[in-house]
Amino acid sequence: MSQVILSTERLHLAPLAAEHLEYQVELDADAEVMRHLGGARDRAGVEAALRGNLADAERVAGLGYWAGFVAGEFAGYWLLRPPGAADQEPVAGEGELGCKILRRHWRQGLGSEGSRELLRHGFEDLGLRRIHAMAGAANTGSRATLIALGLEQVREFLADADDFPPGADLRTVEYAITQEQWQAGLVLNNSFLEGS
Repeated sequence: MSQVILSTERLHLAPLAAEHLEYQVELDADAEVMRHLGGARDRAGVEAALRGNLADAERVAGLGYWAGFVAGEFAGYWLLRPPGAADQEPVAGEGELGCKILRRHWRQGLGSEGSRELLRHGFEDLGLRRIHAMAGAANTGSRATLIALGLEQVREFLADADDFPPGADLRTVEYAITQEQWQAGLVLNNSFLEGS
C-alpha cells in the first residue's frame, strides 16, 4: 500500500510531494513554529529536509508525511513515519506520529484532528501495533494534545545536541499508544456517547 489521501471533517491530507516545497518553506521559516524543533530553516535546509522526508516515506508502505489543507489553504503537515533514523531498519508494526502547523491555524484543534485520523489510519488500515510521538519537554501545547489523543508518557530523555542550536532545551518526552489501548479508548468513547 502506498501513501493514501486522508480526510477529516475539515482537513484534506495529501501525501507530501516535491510540489509542496513552498508550503514547507513558509512553515519552517517561522521561528515560533520551529521553536521546539531545532529552530527556523533557510530554503536550502528546507529543501534538504523535504528530500529526506520523501525518502523516509519510501521506507515502509503506507507510512509517510501529509500536507494538510483546510478549504484549499495549506495549514501544516502531519506525519506517521517509520520510527528511528532513516539509515536504520524500521521497527515492524510501529509508527511515529507528529505534526507542524502554521501559526494562523493554531488553537483550532487541527493538530488533534489530523493526528486522530493518522492514528486511525495506522491502527485500522495498516495494522500497526504501537504508535509513539516525541515532544519537547517545554512544548506544553503538543504534550497536552498527545495526552488528549490517548497517548501515555513513556520516558524523558535528552535529544541529540547536533540537531539543535547551542543552548537549546534538549529535554524530550516520548509518548505512546498501542492498538489495544486505542481500541479500548474507542469503545469507552462510544459507550459514553450512547449513554448521553
